[in-house]
Amino acid sequence: MNSLEQAEDLKAFERRLTEYVSCLQPATGRWRMILIVVSVCTATGAWNWLIDPDTQKVSFFSSLWNHPFFTISCITLIALFFAGIHKRTGKLILKPRPNIQ
Repeated sequence: MNSLEQAEDLKAFERRLTEYVSCLQPATGRWRMILIVVSVCTATGAWNWLIDPDTQKVSFFSSLWNHPFFTISCITLIALFFAGIHKRTGKLILKPRPNIQ
């Protein structure tokens, strides 16, 4: 394959890759928004859980039972990570390979 054919093949690959990535943008944005909302809910619930004076007086499970907002948001966040949300919100990064001659 000569260099002209390689350049054309590379341009075609780049067009297909750009088309594919642009198709993923709306879905990726939604997953990022879900991740942000659940993370903020978990952080807010954790703050309320930690500043509650009753948290130190009762058992761990009773404390979680007394703070359902934190418990549910934390379980939701863990479930999203087990479902692979970290893979759906990641960025596509292509590293150039060194030419070995």
